[in-house]
Amino acid sequence: MERAAAVPHDYQADIDAISRIPAVAQILDVVCETTGMGFSAVARVTEQRWIACNVRDRISFGLTPGGELEVRSTICHEIRASREAVIIDHVAEDQEFCQHHTPLRYGFQSYISMPIILADGTFWGTLCAIDPHPRKLNNPTIVNMFKLFAELIGYHLNAEERFHRTEAALVDERTSSELREQFIAVLGHDLRNPLASIDAGVRLLSRKLVDEESRSITNAVQGSVRRMALLISDVMDFARGRLGGGIAVFEQPDIELGELLEPVIEESRAAHPDRRIVSKFAIHDTVRCDPSRMQQVLSNLVANALIHGSAASPIDVWAATNGGTFELSVTNAGEQISPAVMADLFKPFVRERRSASKQGLGLGLYICSEIAKAHGGTLTATSSPSETRFTLRIPMT
Repeated sequence: MERAAAVPHDYQADIDAISRIPAVAQILDVVCETTGMGFSAVARVTEQRWIACNVRDRISFGLTPGGELEVRSTICHEIRASREAVIIDHVAEDQEFCQHHTPLRYGFQSYISMPIILADGTFWGTLCAIDPHPRKLNNPTIVNMFKLFAELIGYHLNAEERFHRTEAALVDERTSSELREQFIAVLGHDLRNPLASIDAGVRLLSRKLVDEESRSITNAVQGSVRRMALLISDVMDFARGRLGGGIAVFEQPDIELGELLEPVIEESRAAHPDRRIVSKFAIHDTVRCDPSRMQQVLSNLVANALIHGSAASPIDVWAATNGGTFELSVTNAGEQISPAVMADLFKPFVRERRSASKQGLGLGLYICSEIAKAHGGTLTATSSPSETRFTLRIPMT
């Protein structure tokens, strides 16, 4: 197979863009497990180039990210022109492809490739898979799965491209804020529908799969969907907060917060079995609050502690009602937050440079702070070389 000696700079950006989409690796695993195909890939396809951006290779096909095939030797070249998926169960029995140069050249018997189209109609590349043995691919479940996955990848790429174009156009801080908020408001809405489709498709697949390995992969994809949904919720909360006059809360009287907060802790423990989370609640009175927002605050604070806290030390969660005030604190050991970052900690898009690679958009603490304000309360932070503590206080009535 033909490969480039070095990936050109503009194509390296495509490879990097795919590498920043966490779900892609799991998508390729699901493709291989559900179809039985030995090789799957996300490929950047242009008139001149075919470059693998991410691959799963269980048949020693030999391609790795950055690897290249001669574009005119691929069926993806034809898909670029037609923008139609190609699905072959058995090359030897397929009237159209039995003498085609591509399967003869690369020695596969089954093939499926779905075009990845960006929101502006631009053809970007393909989600494809091959195997040296015949496979049953041409059925609605497999085809719809590929369509949903290709759509999800396209939306991610489109969102990143829009983000970079917007950033390049910023000329001062005021323009930056206005354009970013407008972009985020649109982005949150644009991602909800395809994400819901992916979730529905994976749920359908999980009901049809019986072996544990396949189910674990679909569970992992569902976990990615949930994380993406939380990220979109953060984005939309930010957009509503900045564009609509504040984050909305729906306070209810007489909420038994202890019963609502403990499940949040259990979910975090289940998601991070290697970490110790210690909770102690002394909630003896009901609280007037928005219960879902209180769960959101705790979830965000614990997630923040898991990301930045020392893995060798427990995360302590404490909550109590006392003197007409509900108080919730989350404490972790780890590096002290620098004074420069502490000053802007609850502002949106603030991320400490030393740990930026571990974070999302930098909205979680900002949203928690806005939820506290909407309840007439406060969210504060203290940090020392021994511990970092976030404390929420809201009036109970």
